[in-house]
Amino acid sequence: MTRSFLARNPSVLVFLSILALFTLGVTLLSEAYGTALISTSFIKTLGKTLCLCLAALAMDLIWGYAGILSLGHMAFFAIGGYMIGMWLMYARTEEIVVAALANEPLPATAQEIQNGIAGQIFGVVGASELPPVWLFAHSLPLQLLLVVMVPGLLALVFGWLAFRSRVTGVYLSILTQAMTLALALYLFQNDSGLRGNNGLSGLQNIPGLAGVSQAAVSVWFLWASAAALGFGYLLLAWVVSGKFGSVIRAIRDDEARVRFLGYSVEGYKLFVFTLTAIIAAIAGALYYPQAGIINPAELAPIASIYLAVWVAIGGRGRLYGAVIGAAFVSLLSSWFTGGRAPSIPLGFYTINWVDWWLVLLGLSFVAVTLFAPKGIGGLFDLVQGLRRPDRKGAALGPDDGALMEREAQE
Repeated sequence: MTRSFLARNPSVLVFLSILALFTLGVTLLSEAYGTALISTSFIKTLGKTLCLCLAALAMDLIWGYAGILSLGHMAFFAIGGYMIGMWLMYARTEEIVVAALANEPLPATAQEIQNGIAGQIFGVVGASELPPVWLFAHSLPLQLLLVVMVPGLLALVFGWLAFRSRVTGVYLSILTQAMTLALALYLFQNDSGLRGNNGLSGLQNIPGLAGVSQAAVSVWFLWASAAALGFGYLLLAWVVSGKFGSVIRAIRDDEARVRFLGYSVEGYKLFVFTLTAIIAAIAGALYYPQAGIINPAELAPIASIYLAVWVAIGGRGRLYGAVIGAAFVSLLSSWFTGGRAPSIPLGFYTINWVDWWLVLLGLSFVAVTLFAPKGIGGLFDLVQGLRRPDRKGAALGPDDGALMEREAQE
């Protein structure tokens, strides 16, 4: 079955091969395992970019294939980061507290350690106890389960309420954006249990790996991000290549007709919405340990709009287009906003790209929408269109007198 699927979708093998070669090349050029031609900070940037590509894949499935423009998927991305960030911060703080209490004349009790952890984490917001949402923060397996369960349950409930009411189009987009904004505003509050505006910090310090250099850890996360992207691409390519993919594309093109044919349109939408929310959360769980910090600003509605822009520029409705768009725009954004792009003096005014990058991105999105709706991925269609079709001797037209390919000579 797998062989048949890959035979019918050679682009999947091409993508996985390019991803593997890219990962190997970066590893060999890293400070930890190679020639040190690539800095640790840039490897972290590449690792984060791969995570954003995975989130873009999720966005492409729900928007490009199912036709649902969700402007809230970066909320699920951030929730995944919060879930893993809770364990990272708790476990790291526990190491610090235990080391500090080891110098006391009497062994510390479990309650003293718990109080010390709570004070270290929540002292910044004036609290001294762990909120109920941190109940499982001590357990990595449980927090990993929550990375999937919390965003999955939120998407399931939200999607069920929205789709059963048959909210579609721009109204659904506004609703998803409102959900994201409401969640962000709630997390900004100190009594949300997630440190309010301070967010979770120090996530790059992986518990138990104090003796391992950041150069090595950054490469490990690059491997994990590449593996997640490869598996995600394989999974979604399999999903869209079969009958399920045909049905969700039909829903995108003519929802009423698909419903008339007897398909559960709401069920298909709900499944896609929940699946893509979980994929986005997994991407976030890998992204924020590399970023080192997460706060409610990450849930701002503009972040989900960026995600849609990446997919549109790359070419929605094609998985590789989403990856190309996310990688291209995010790396370009790092270059422009990081101060590496040279300013352009015009005499009367100097263009600083740090200030003008968002304007350039907005203009690019408008230009792609108007003049190149297939995005960067459409270039592959252009190349494909230049090839002569190989029809294996079949007629090139419907008439009996149509020209035939001379397959015996060519």
